[in-house]
Amino acid sequence: MNGLARPRRLAPGARVAVVATSGPVPEERLQAGLDVLRGWDLDPVAAPHVLDRRPGLGYLAGTDADRAADFQNAWCDPAVDAVLCARGGYGAQRMLDLLDFDALRAAGPKLFIGFSDVTVLHEAIATRLGLATLYGPVAAGADFVKDQRTQEHLRATLFAPETVRTLTFGGTPLVPGRARGVTLGGCLCLLAAELGTPGARPSARGGLLCLEDVGEQTYRLDRYLTQLLRAGWLDGVRGVLLGSWEDCAGQEELRALFADRLGGLGVPVAENTGFGHCAGALTVPFGVTAALDTEAGTLTLDEPALR
Repeated sequence: MNGLARPRRLAPGARVAVVATSGPVPEERLQAGLDVLRGWDLDPVAAPHVLDRRPGLGYLAGTDADRAADFQNAWCDPAVDAVLCARGGYGAQRMLDLLDFDALRAAGPKLFIGFSDVTVLHEAIATRLGLATLYGPVAAGADFVKDQRTQEHLRATLFAPETVRTLTFGGTPLVPGRARGVTLGGCLCLLAAELGTPGARPSARGGLLCLEDVGEQTYRLDRYLTQLLRAGWLDGVRGVLLGSWEDCAGQEELRALFADRLGGLGVPVAENTGFGHCAGALTVPFGVTAALDTEAGTLTLDEPALR
């Protein structure tokens, strides 16, 4: 697995399109997130359907067609430098097949930022457009609008990525060791759900796999990992970084699960790496070559996340 093309870093005045690809967006939090971006001297523009809610299916931010159109139009707008998701939730999978990836590719490299449900968009952008992305906070996320550490790490990544080439997380490794590979991953349940779908990544071979999730019972996490194992998707993975498991089981129970399901891979596995659904979440670049050292508690990128 090779590193992907890196989009350009942002400069003051850059236009950032904020789109709702998944669940409905609280207006008050969206406005707070837009204010944070304006405070960074960015020009955030909310997509037309960002505050929609689909009648009868209130867990979706409007119709699949409208969400897809907002994303497509933002990406293909030459005045837009970055596309930032408004929130996660559920729904990005439903709009994927409505996107015109030929048009997205023709529009040229664009910076994409988000996490959680938009894992499927990170995967699609990697496999179909060959672009690195940022697994980081969403504009209307509660942690983003209130958490200084989350804000500052994203800001540094966007404007001065050479200053955050090493992500330090500390902690005790589940499986000690060092590994090199290309970063990828996201929300565990979405990676399992993507198996067998059009354009899905065939495997994590050669990668440093970043995994996190939220609100899942342990047997469900077991099921997702077992699905990935049985499908051969984890064959050849170089290392694993475990992020946050907010509203899941306690540390001891999760550690037993991960040791059981991941310990046999024969690769380093780092715990508590500080990304995902947690306070102070780090922004993790996907699609870049990096070195993992579980004992030092570091992930060091070969190059800055952005050009």
